[in-house]
Amino acid sequence: MTTLSSQPYKGTRDYYPEDKRIQNYIFDTWKKVVESFGYEEYGAPILENLEIYAAKSGQELVNDQTYAFTDRGGRTVAIRPEMTPSISRMVAARRQELAYPARLYSIANFMRYERPQRGREREFWQLNVDVFGVDDIAADTEIITIADAILKEFGAKTGDYIIRVNNRKFIHYMMAEYLGLDSVGALQMTKLFDRRNKITDQDFDEQALAILGEAQAGDITKIKQIIDAKDIESLPQELQHVSALDEIRAVFDGLRGAGVDGAIFDATLMRGLDYYTGTVFEVFDTHPDNNRSLFGGGRYDGLVGLFGAEPISAVGAAPGSTMLENFLEVHGLLPENKSKTDIYIVVIGDALNDARRVAYQLRQAGINVEVDITDRKLDKQIKTAVKKNIPYLLFIGEKDIATGEFSLKNVEDETEDTLSPEQIIEKFQA
Repeated sequence: MTTLSSQPYKGTRDYYPEDKRIQNYIFDTWKKVVESFGYEEYGAPILENLEIYAAKSGQELVNDQTYAFTDRGGRTVAIRPEMTPSISRMVAARRQELAYPARLYSIANFMRYERPQRGREREFWQLNVDVFGVDDIAADTEIITIADAILKEFGAKTGDYIIRVNNRKFIHYMMAEYLGLDSVGALQMTKLFDRRNKITDQDFDEQALAILGEAQAGDITKIKQIIDAKDIESLPQELQHVSALDEIRAVFDGLRGAGVDGAIFDATLMRGLDYYTGTVFEVFDTHPDNNRSLFGGGRYDGLVGLFGAEPISAVGAAPGSTMLENFLEVHGLLPENKSKTDIYIVVIGDALNDARRVAYQLRQAGINVEVDITDRKLDKQIKTAVKKNIPYLLFIGEKDIATGEFSLKNVEDETEDTLSPEQIIEKFQA
């Protein structure tokens, strides 16, 4: 008989109760922030036709990272690797019925066939927050402001992270006009810029020269000027007139007005997905133990139109839960990981039915109560409660029923009070 492995599929993760508590804390915080901005929750299928990703997400995602298969009806489908095509399809389906601006969000799981590493898994959970129907830069500003508000709600301070901002129209001008690259070369150079921080300077220079070709080898100096620019004013003079820079300036004006003080311009920020059309941004952790991109987003005005509807503008972002968990961990921002159960009732002798009655009374008052139903010895019941990290023990025996008062013990400080169920309810409500 074959022994089955107890390990999850490579790149996926089991969530035990202590893990799920952290994940739910992240989810609850996401919901609190986005709903405070007026966003409404939606859901979408985990399976989609492969063609909706092939149309705009990029060939690397479709060919190398998507879990795709032929279903029993002969359709080529994929487990969703991202949400943006799905919500764009949904908006196209209700194009005339939605109220604009349409502010929408979801929290869902996705799968990509990638090399598992710290913060990056094959199955991952993320928030998708998008606003549709606003052509103005105000929408770009709002989404970046939400990204900033999420981190601040978790307790992050200015300096714990940086928001890097760029614009795909400006990127296109840099590649096509400033560097004079054709469409193939521009795409290659954009992808090279996108992974600049993942390779050595020497490898970057060698690959950039290969894209430029011998005739344009001198343009490596132009690339260096772009990389070295710390702000818009530091860009080469030949780029200062590009209209897309005005959009970037408008975004920064809006962010300052919204109290976002951790955003900077980064001419090398590309964002890898092909559907971005304007503002792009990424949030980076500054902690030396987790110095990496946390999440990003941007404007993607053309995607809804691919589904046969009239085109509509859109801006969105997508924080992932694992990346944020790592961020919270290195910055010491994770909450105390206690059980959601408030009280563990230790049953002494033949008092199980009485314990159930007390538990019912406490639950009616909104207190979460677990009753030990095993008829085990006292010490084993207590060990179970401690192992589950339940903060209070309530001892109920036959003698206690007669008095109507029970011993309630705080596990952490070991203080103990003798209280009636009504007094316990008052204590918890206070």
